[in-house]
Amino acid sequence: MQTPQYLQQRRKFAAAFLAFIFILAAVDTAEAGKKEKPEKKVKKSDCGEWQWSVCVPTSGDCGLGTREGTRTGAECKQTMKTQRCKIPCNWKKQFGAECKYQFQAWGECDLNTALKTRTGSLKRALHNADCQKTVTISKPCGKLTKSKPQESKKKKKEGKKQEKMLD
Repeated sequence: MQTPQYLQQRRKFAAAFLAFIFILAAVDTAEAGKKEKPEKKVKKSDCGEWQWSVCVPTSGDCGLGTREGTRTGAECKQTMKTQRCKIPCNWKKQFGAECKYQFQAWGECDLNTALKTRTGSLKRALHNADCQKTVTISKPCGKLTKSKPQESKKKKKEGKKQEKMLD
């Protein structure tokens, strides 16, 4: 005769075995329910690349704004879209708000034009902006000190000193 402990272990084993069989059957039916999808055919799109306009600020001349993108193609689902953008407020807008330049030190003052100049090389362009590789800017010189009048004043002072010595 079999002991009650043996019978209890046998029932637990049978329950575990049935649970395992049930799980296998459930997984098998789940996989069978999925239809095998043929691999997606890679469509060769005849859509062109997106061409983006410059960023137009919402207000003022810098900060948040929008830009429009367009592309061409007969079977393109989307040929226009709008994208948010930002124009940094500390960039020199003279050369385009999307172009950032690294500038050299200011040059010497040109006495003929009363201007000093410096050059900048392109550091970064936002959103494939069309930027010049190098740019040159100029600004008026500060107060110009003329050397000739100062020399003539010195000569006048020296002349007056000599006259006083002679007296």
